Amino acid sequence: MAQEDNNATEQDGSAQAAGFSIEKIYVKDASLEIPNAPQIFTDRTQPQISIELGNFAQMLEDGVFEVAIKVTVTSKIEDKTVFLVEVTQAGIFQIRNVPEENLEMIAGITCPNILFPYARETVSDLVVRAGFQPVLLNPINFEALFAQQKQQQAEQADATPKH
Repeated sequence: MAQEDNNATEQDGSAQAAGFSIEKIYVKDASLEIPNAPQIFTDRTQPQISIELGNFAQMLEDGVFEVAIKVTVTSKIEDKTVFLVEVTQAGIFQIRNVPEENLEMIAGITCPNILFPYARETVSDLVVRAGFQPVLLNPINFEALFAQQKQQQAEQADATPKH
């Protein structure tokens, strides 16, 4: 009898095991603007590059999430835009039987870490196809970004007047 009880427990435990899988990775949105072409191609001044990054997640159904990172790269010479590239790289992830407190970390750190190399490649490819030198994005520490976002949310919550 004890043997049967152990088998039943093992089966229940395996049904409740935490699971993570990548269902799909895709470019959700990509845009490229060269507002000052063709004149901008004759300017030999070294442009200034700025990069903005954001990420978001939404539940599609129980245990299935869409996570996306949006990268905006702007290249300027003085006040003239050389190019503007925006890429939203997304993925559908299955995250099952994970404690609620860990879900946000997986969607805010693990999934963006998986998506970022794809976004970096898409940005570089678009910039090269536009006729410019490639923009190679440096690796991003999504763990530090996540911690910074949590700290900002906590500070905003503390600053909100309580009724």
